[in-house]
Parts: sequence; structure tokens; C-alpha cells
Amino acid sequence: MFSEELKQYDWDATTAAIASKTAVDVERALRKERPGIDDFMALISPAAAPYLEAMAARSRALTQKRFGKVISMYIPLYITNSCTNACVYCGFNRHNAFRRVILTPPQIADECEAIRRLGPFENLLLVTGENPVAAGTEYLEKALQVCRPYFNNLSIEVMPLSAEDYRRLTLSGLNGVVCFQETYHRERYNVYHPAGQKADFEWRVNGFDRMGQAGVHKIGMGVLIGLEDWRTDVTMMARHLLYLRKHYWQTRYSINFPRMRPSESGFQPNVVMSDRELAQLTFAFRIFDNDVDISVSTRERPVFRNNIATLGATSMSAGSRTEPGGYHTYPQALEQFSVSDDRSPAEVAEAIRAAGYEPVWKDWDKIFD
Repeated sequence: MFSEELKQYDWDATTAAIASKTAVDVERALRKERPGIDDFMALISPAAAPYLEAMAARSRALTQKRFGKVISMYIPLYITNSCTNACVYCGFNRHNAFRRVILTPPQIADECEAIRRLGPFENLLLVTGENPVAAGTEYLEKALQVCRPYFNNLSIEVMPLSAEDYRRLTLSGLNGVVCFQETYHRERYNVYHPAGQKADFEWRVNGFDRMGQAGVHKIGMGVLIGLEDWRTDVTMMARHLLYLRKHYWQTRYSINFPRMRPSESGFQPNVVMSDRELAQLTFAFRIFDNDVDISVSTRERPVFRNNIATLGATSMSAGSRTEPGGYHTYPQALEQFSVSDDRSPAEVAEAIRAAGYEPVWKDWDKIFD
């Protein structure tokens, strides 16, 4: 399990190594055909800031070579905000007093029909709070079965499950799993996650192994930008991705770098990442891993999303509502986080076309399941 390998990487030593990188290290990394972790640390370091244009050019060329000039479109569907965790930064924190919603199968079907009216989406991401009793594997299984007739590609962003449960869900149409480690800082992790199943660092970080063991087609990973030093966190994630590629090489991988947005919790980020730094990180990851899918959500502003779509990103959400039932059933329920890009799917697609790229609504067909 990755938790054992993670123990060999010291957080403070990694932070110091990144800070020590020089322009010579950055230039060396940019010359390499296959950069390693040390090169990745150079590309995300402060020393790489003057090389942003060169990094952008290489990132764009690599992305077009591997993916073409396309952006894959997806949309999230929140089906419950019920949660037993007490994450200090999250609007779904169990201590926040608001109406908890668990959509019924008919309501989920209504949401699917509402999404179909928004645009020709085929990639649906089901999102829940973490409530194993009220919205566990059986509930997720039924939700997938309800959504399957409407969409060709189904992914989930839910609590970490056992390998057996992941296998069970693939039989109901599950193609992908997204899970955010939030932070790889083992000691600080429990400061942000003091109670609930999510407080178990080992269970969460090893969830990616269980996805791989279950043969999940695509695994999505990320850290929450705003908790700990972002450069160190994403370096740990890069090491994790290398580990997963080695052990579960038949699986596809995606990454996301969500920057903290306002939520009901009122938590203020400990670290603020600028747009330039987010662009630098995107370019660095593309140069480091040419094949990884890089996703950008509606957390980011339209101008940033328009630009990054041509420089390294490969998938985007559009028309997102981050409250359960937000497309039809409960449009005024509590959001998990604030959306910055409130353009319609059609408007986002038009912006992508205006940049010379093509929005792709379908890249997986249920006939292949």
C-alpha cells in the first residue's frame, strides 16, 4: 500500500529540496524528454517562475501531441449532502446546521433529465457527502443504475470504499473514481479532519490502491490547495501517481488542483495560490506526465479556464451545481463550495471552439462495458 512508501518521504526535506532549486535545475528539467520527480520539483519551484512562457509552450505541444485539440466535457451531480465527517473547511461538515438531503431514485432520475436538457453531456460525475450508513454502497449502486440509461460514462466522487465494493459498483456501470487526498501531510491531516471516517489517513490514502485492485477504469486524484504548502503537497501526489502507474499500469489517471473557495464552514485558506502559480503547476504536471488527464472545474474563473484550455488542461466541467438536487429538485439547497464560472454549457463550449479547440461530450460508450 502507498501509505508504507509514503513514510520514506519527509515533508520538511521535500519542502527544502523544492526551495533549493535554481534556474540551472529548471533549464535542465526543460531539456529532458522524461523528467523525474527531482525535475518536477524544479518546475514547480519559485525558480521556475521566469520560465512560465517556455513551460506553457512545451505543455501545449505535449498536450496537443497526446490528446489533440479537444476538451472533454463533464458535469457533476450531487445526490446527497449528508455527511458524518467534521472537515473544518467543508460546507457539508456534520456540525453545520442546515437541511440534509439524500435524493431518492426518482429524484435522481429527474436530475438526470434536467442535465440532459442542459447539453449533450455523456460524462457524469456523481458526488456525495460521506455517510456510509444512509448513503453507502447499496445507495451508490442504485444511483448508478438509475443514471446509466442517461449517460455513457459514470464516475463517482464519494467516500473511499473497499476493493470489493468498487468491483461491485463497476457491475452497475461505474467507469471512474475521483478522490481527493486533501493533503499528504500526515501530521496535519487530522487537524483538518478531526472526526468521521475521513479522519483515518491510512484508509483514505490507500483507497487508490483499492481502486486499482478492483480494476477501476480511471482514477482521479488531487490535493486541496489552501491547506498546506502546495508545492510539497503536489510533489507527494506526483510520487503517488508514479507509484500507481507502476502497480496499476492498465488504469487511466486524472488530476485536479481545486483551490479553496468560500463555503458554509467559513474556513480561510492557510495558503493562497495565484493564477500564475496554478498555471505553472498545470504546465509542470503536463511536462512530468504527458498522458495524465488534467481537469479544471467551475471553481476557477472563466478567463483562467479559457486560457488553460489551450495550454495543458484536457477536461472541464460546465453548468455545475454543487448542491444536491440543484438542477431540478432542490435548487436552493446548500452548496459545497461557490462556483466561479457560472456560464452555461453552451457558452463554455463556444469559448472552447473560439480558441480553436473542440468540446468532446462523449469518449466512452456503455457498449464497451
